[in-house]
Amino acid sequence: MTVLRVRGFEIHKEWLDGAAQMRVLEAVRAVVAKAPLFRPDTPYGKQMSVRMSAAGEYGWFSDRAGYRYVAAHPTGVAWPAIPPAVLEIWDQLTGLARQPECCLINYYGPGARMGLHQDKDEADFQWPVVSVSLGDEGLFRIGNTARGGKTESLWLRSGDVVVMGGDARLTYHGVDRIREGSSRLLPKGGRINLTLRVVR
Repeated sequence: MTVLRVRGFEIHKEWLDGAAQMRVLEAVRAVVAKAPLFRPDTPYGKQMSVRMSAAGEYGWFSDRAGYRYVAAHPTGVAWPAIPPAVLEIWDQLTGLARQPECCLINYYGPGARMGLHQDKDEADFQWPVVSVSLGDEGLFRIGNTARGGKTESLWLRSGDVVVMGGDARLTYHGVDRIREGSSRLLPKGGRINLTLRVVR
């Protein structure tokens, strides 16, 4: 396995082999069966192109009232627990006793993207965010700690895991597009991204 370091981001290439990817995927499917994917609105009234769900004590949510963490799915059902197969990734790559309280699940279908943003709705930025890629490749763009300036891009493949901590914790990042048909993991195609976050 190769570790790339780009602007403070640790990119663990092929961290999950094929069998591990299937284990995590099956765990995610069990979560989504209880807390179905939904497409939130931005505070500006525009619907996001990705569909979302979550596991853990909190899920991330957005509507005209703003961006925030909430304790229940839009249907009112409590978020399912974060699966052990997913927590294992956090434990192996961070070595932290502190456990994440949210596993955000983003599904990128055809044409979906995520603009440059900071993850800053958490209470304490000392804790890293761990990001897991499954399915089709995503063109990941890394910016700076302030808007503007030059960016760098690289393709994240199924099984890659990114650790965003330290100086990279508040760096702008996003996904410009997915490469459809680049993975056979998801029968209907698309990309799943999991982000593990300490909320409180």
